[in-house]
Amino acid sequence: MSTANPSPLWQPDQERVAGAQITRFQAWAAQHHGAPADGGYAALHRWSVDELDTFWKAVTEWFDVRFSTPYTRVLGDRSMPGAQWFPGATLNYAEHALRAGEDPTRADTPALLHVDETHEPTTVTWSELRRQVGSLAAELRTLGVRPGDRVSGYLPNIPQAVVALLATAAVGAVWTSCAPDFGARSVLDRFQQVEPVVLFTVDGYRYGGKAHDRRDTVTELRAELPTLRAVVHIPLLGTEAPEGALEWSALTAADTAPVFEPVPFDHPLWVLYSSGTTGLPKAIVQSQGGILVEHLKQIGLHCDLGPQDRFFWYTSTGWMMWNFLVSGLLTGTTIVLYDGSPGYPDTGAQWRVAERTGATLFGTSAAYVMACRKADVHPARDFDLSRVRCVATTGSPLPPDGFRWLRDAFAEATGPVWIASVSGGTDVCSCFAGAVPTLPVHIGELQAPCLGTDLQAWDPQGKPLVDEVGELVVTNPMPSMPIHFWNDPDGSRYHDSYFDTYPGVWRHGDWITLTARGSVVIHGRSDSTLNRQGVRMGSADIYEAVERLPEIRESLVIGVEQPDGGYWMPLFIHLAPGATLDDDLRARIKTTIRTQLSPRHVPDEVIEVPGIPHTLTGKRIEVPVKRLLQGTPLAKAVNPGSVDNVELLRFYEQLGRERA
Repeated sequence: MSTANPSPLWQPDQERVAGAQITRFQAWAAQHHGAPADGGYAALHRWSVDELDTFWKAVTEWFDVRFSTPYTRVLGDRSMPGAQWFPGATLNYAEHALRAGEDPTRADTPALLHVDETHEPTTVTWSELRRQVGSLAAELRTLGVRPGDRVSGYLPNIPQAVVALLATAAVGAVWTSCAPDFGARSVLDRFQQVEPVVLFTVDGYRYGGKAHDRRDTVTELRAELPTLRAVVHIPLLGTEAPEGALEWSALTAADTAPVFEPVPFDHPLWVLYSSGTTGLPKAIVQSQGGILVEHLKQIGLHCDLGPQDRFFWYTSTGWMMWNFLVSGLLTGTTIVLYDGSPGYPDTGAQWRVAERTGATLFGTSAAYVMACRKADVHPARDFDLSRVRCVATTGSPLPPDGFRWLRDAFAEATGPVWIASVSGGTDVCSCFAGAVPTLPVHIGELQAPCLGTDLQAWDPQGKPLVDEVGELVVTNPMPSMPIHFWNDPDGSRYHDSYFDTYPGVWRHGDWITLTARGSVVIHGRSDSTLNRQGVRMGSADIYEAVERLPEIRESLVIGVEQPDGGYWMPLFIHLAPGATLDDDLRARIKTTIRTQLSPRHVPDEVIEVPGIPHTLTGKRIEVPVKRLLQGTPLAKAVNPGSVDNVELLRFYEQLGRERA
């Protein structure tokens, strides 16, 4: 990769740099904590990882974190795993999420804007959000919910889900959620691990213009979760509460001020789940204090969001981006909850939501950006997106064509827009690299590693690399790293997930390049990386090139090491309607890869498939398909409950049998 300094796709103007919260933070931290006053973001980042304790102390002061009891030091133990943050401190996440509502001038302004498939926003004000959380928290205490108890939600992205999370955190209980499109087995694989005492459910949800009744699934969940003391019914489709269930409206009717339980900094806040493509999903536990300070840094400094902003990210309650979105409340930001299909009634749906809610940060997936490009959507021309200051993407690397398309789409109407491709993980519920409002954006690159995150690319021997592909590692602890996995008493599963390759250093499982300019390129999962003749390439690079061809709806590339030392690399393609995989298309696919990427990465075969399998959070399933192609039986290669369409995997299983 070249170390040249190409022209940036976007450059912040002086006014934007001066007004960014990260600029003000740097000046303040220089005055009060010895941060470098000059040198811009690169100098600030270096200080933040070299002086980790001082940096995080500065974050808590800048954002006025309320400690009910003070901490004795910032970092009691910095070893990984097992770093100990702010020992002695107590606080409450929900208190900070609702703090803006204490201001009388903001009490009647929107905290939440909820949008369904009608695309008409409804408002929940700060005072109303505080009242509902206060009422529900009091009812949870009446039901016997105590600090450390688990409370679960089988809920779509609706205001009730936010209220339930915050009420759970207020009492010191532990939140966990799944989206209602998850089937019963998938939900039970998650919730049975943590044994919830309360379950919030809907009777169904609406998606793609249709109502989906989930009452039978709820009945199954109730029968299979013996620890439940209460079930709360939210009648999204208008049905009556089933026998023995409590009504949401009855639990949130009182005019009760919220009472916040002070809990230790490392007290569990919520449980998130990995994709779980093999075995049971990892039940990842993150702390109240760790999430609080990490999200204040990420949302306040990196996303540059504050009380004047409206924060929209298309997500579901089954993805960590929903938890991240809720944390927008920490900076007094209005958050936008969209419950519906990302493409209903047409591909422009998410842009319409942004228009009607006045979103200032528009967050989506790279896949949605590329779908808009293919569908010839013109977002800034066809919708009023004049308030959008940043378009952010995650879920998978945004291809270079996605950067160019976004630039052109906004340039034709509103002028240049900040494009922030970000990358992190459920494991830390945050970003390792991505948005920096004061830095330029280069095509195909994330702007920089995030503050407090010593992000590096390492070779197999643990040597740092620059301008070369290496393993994504983090060499210092982050506050939002898991405090543990649920039901992992000796910590072995946690250790083996991240610290097995490089002892004491977090290995995330992605290939990245750190450029000499300080930017970051994500190449895809390192455990499904293509490696031919020593040349490594992430699958994302292949997808970006191949899916430019209009005949290809989606693709999946797998590199299979074979017993004889050979290497078989098939490319599976799902064709667009009306397209045919003939010799001409095969030749164009191979030519595209040969000329744009590398002759070494031309696939051995191009194979048409009925569809590409994904996890329930929308990621292409690569590693389990690789195992199927190596002859592993389906039951051992993948957890069927983690897959959007398990029938699609039978094709790959059969192919693996034929090649065995």
